[in-house]
Amino acid sequence: MKCPIDKTDMIVVEHQKIELDFCTRCSGVWFDSRELELLVTVLKSQGYHLSEGDLLTPHQAKVSEAKRKCPICRRDMQKVWLGKEPKVLIDRCPAGDGLWFDGGELSQVICQLQTKDRAGARDVISFLDNAFGATCKTDSKSLPVQKPNNQR
Repeated sequence: MKCPIDKTDMIVVEHQKIELDFCTRCSGVWFDSRELELLVTVLKSQGYHLSEGDLLTPHQAKVSEAKRKCPICRRDMQKVWLGKEPKVLIDRCPAGDGLWFDGGELSQVICQLQTKDRAGARDVISFLDNAFGATCKTDSKSLPVQKPNNQR
């Protein structure tokens, strides 16, 4: 699969049955249509408290940022807000093929999640840290800050 940003070949990264396509050049991550739901299921099983609606029901964004092509169907993707405040601007295939996270956006969403027991969630956080640069701090006040206007 080709990266929608720089058109280079992406590599497949797999963890706990979640297969993601990762661009080693721009650090973007492609989630096929069901991979985000699987990630939410894994995170819930490891102690995270989240509303599936916060992650799985993106809200369309009206921004002037250039549209990207879906790496599967080649249609223009929609810009949508995802996650809790601060929301993260991502790209969604209108045909339902998947979601595109620019480098750092996936970690912003993951770091917003709350948990009773961070020790129970270390496996997923460790994987995300190693694979996608998600360096979440242990207190909820240390979440990454979204850039104004979601500059990329």
